[in-house]
Amino acid sequence: MAKKFLRLVVNGKVANSEALRAAVAQQRGLGHRVEVHVTWEGGDARRFGSQPEEADVVVAVGGDGTVNEVLHGLMTLPTEARPALAVIPLGTANDFARGCGIPLDPSQALALSVAGDPVAADVGRANNRWFINAASIGFGAVITATTPPELKRLLGGAAYTLMAAILATNFRPYEGRLLLPDQEVTGPDVVAIVGNGRQTGGGKQVAPRAFLDDGLLDILVVREIPASKLLDAVRELRAFSSQGQYISYWQVPWANFDAVRPVPVNLDGEPAEFTQVRYEATPAAVRLIVPPGCPMIHCRS
Repeated sequence: MAKKFLRLVVNGKVANSEALRAAVAQQRGLGHRVEVHVTWEGGDARRFGSQPEEADVVVAVGGDGTVNEVLHGLMTLPTEARPALAVIPLGTANDFARGCGIPLDPSQALALSVAGDPVAADVGRANNRWFINAASIGFGAVITATTPPELKRLLGGAAYTLMAAILATNFRPYEGRLLLPDQEVTGPDVVAIVGNGRQTGGGKQVAPRAFLDDGLLDILVVREIPASKLLDAVRELRAFSSQGQYISYWQVPWANFDAVRPVPVNLDGEPAEFTQVRYEATPAAVRLIVPPGCPMIHCRS
């Protein structure tokens, strides 16, 4: 195998991982050049991801938010100058990595980063912000943004479920207009997900038909559901149809959302807020290293 140059961008919260240190030592022992950059404050991961010196692979080491920051750094580089992107999942939910089938073991994930073949993957855009996994809008974004870090460390993905129960009683739907290429949806929407990947919120699959190389975004909308109609809504959720009365699902290259009041949005774990936003799929924006048989890549063996 040709020797590789990898730049690891490590979230400072996981920099003391003994398993990660052992994995780095192992790959260096095999002759690969592995640089380690540890984040100290907000913006560091983006800056490390955008460094112009050549690397074969930039590896985001942390959770979904770290992947998002590194992605923003890569997207500042010209397309032809972007290194491949790989992930070592050491966060709370690791939704993107889990959806791709990337190993959770640091040694296996780093070995994949070295030996894996990059594939062209789409990236989502929300106005001037990027996301590679999902944008959760409204209620889902509030849950992610308000879940305390201490609770995440204690409960892992279950922390999001607990926060959802706490917040649900005080939630107000967000009134707005969702414009898709062939239709318009209006009214109070409890939750909307714009997916490039398939799962978010600590392992919840919200876009089961999503692929990272189809040039499309998957839109899930959940409208206000009367208590007497919960079973109907559950049946619609299982169908993932565009025709649902309470839950609808579309695959589109773009979508516009205009809200009556500012709406919280969570992009791969990173909070934002929009009143007007255009979501777009940017085809083949990054070269991504995923395992053979990745369920979110077409025809990958």
